[in-house]
Amino acid sequence: MDYVQRYEGYLSNKLFNSLDDVQQDEIKSICFAYYCTMQEFRELVEYSCDLNMWNEVSLRQLWDTLEIKIPEHIVGSQRRKKLFKLLRTKLDLLRSQPTDYSDKINIVQRKKLKTVACDTQRKIFGECPVQSPKTVCCNLKTIDAVENCLYGCSYCTIQTFYGNEVRFDVDLKQKLSQIKIDINKYYHFGTGQSSDSLAWGNKKNNLQILCDWARQYPNVMLEFKTKSDNISWLLDNDVPANVVCSWSLNPQTIIDSEEHFTASLSQRLNAAKQVAQKGIKVAFHFHPMIYYKNWQEDYTNLANTVMEMFDSQQVQFISFGTVTLIKPVMQAIRQRGEATKILQMQPTPDPHGKLSYPDHIKIKLFKHIDLAFENWRGKVFRYLCMEHKRFWDEVFGWHYANNDEFEQDFAKQTLGKLKIK
Repeated sequence: MDYVQRYEGYLSNKLFNSLDDVQQDEIKSICFAYYCTMQEFRELVEYSCDLNMWNEVSLRQLWDTLEIKIPEHIVGSQRRKKLFKLLRTKLDLLRSQPTDYSDKINIVQRKKLKTVACDTQRKIFGECPVQSPKTVCCNLKTIDAVENCLYGCSYCTIQTFYGNEVRFDVDLKQKLSQIKIDINKYYHFGTGQSSDSLAWGNKKNNLQILCDWARQYPNVMLEFKTKSDNISWLLDNDVPANVVCSWSLNPQTIIDSEEHFTASLSQRLNAAKQVAQKGIKVAFHFHPMIYYKNWQEDYTNLANTVMEMFDSQQVQFISFGTVTLIKPVMQAIRQRGEATKILQMQPTPDPHGKLSYPDHIKIKLFKHIDLAFENWRGKVFRYLCMEHKRFWDEVFGWHYANNDEFEQDFAKQTLGKLKIK
């Protein structure tokens, strides 16, 4: 088989076919000049995609700068191997450094969504998808009141799995009534697993139905997690005391570059302030934290802003976590080809096989943000989300023996702040 036939066999690669003509031609020229293997072809495709998303030099430009570093007497397969070694080293170096967001990321295209009300044919109740003995987990329960999100966060799994249809479950009230609640047990429920909890407002009456359900069970803490400032329904209606509204927070640099179409940082914090002033408890998730240039200063300033704007008694809890991805989502990000630097990291498996930053970077991030909230130590419950016990030991100096112990302490730490009649 000649190389033309071999190369044609490579072309079924989905990621390659998502690249533009210029990128495809660059890869083809390198492959035919050096007779690259299938594995090397796949590497070139991935590298070309990543360099383009990160707004770096093109694959061809980088390849040419590496070529001149190799003596001319090294030819054939040996030259190819040395070039690939240099190429991998360069990409590893880019991934190991804090991401640089100083160059403006282009705005991505907002996808068109079709909203439907239907019986989703699924149970709406579930467990935290990463709940296991491998990490310290609060045993969060999930309610999928809405499927899909109108935002475009680069790292989000929702847009990967739900396509272009937003589904509101017409049987939400009935399905909620089927959830078995032991009145002698504490529960933490969240509705932010399959969509943003507040972005839709009370569309299809979903917030009213959820609040009515929560009001029946004072032993349930129902969390609405959001990146929006859509709080008008909450301000205009009676919200039960066991409902907590939480905001995912990141510095504005990250919001601009990776959390497309969401409310700005100031909009989120002002919305949280209004909710808190009404007497509704709020919470904050520094999740996902991003490792980038100036992260220390930006996250410190953000923590200080939160402590200046809120009384500790208004805040139910604060969580910390880093960006975590699964391989299908990483592949989907590359196939979309939109400008993002979220994959500019050294992907390291966590206990569940998901990919995140190397341990030493995660520890730096967590220790820094925890120290930034030193003035709230003992006043606001803080925890790591979906992390191994070793990170708890590094950050807090201790860890829960198991998830049930964490769940019980979570209840003790948070229910006391809820003035439930």
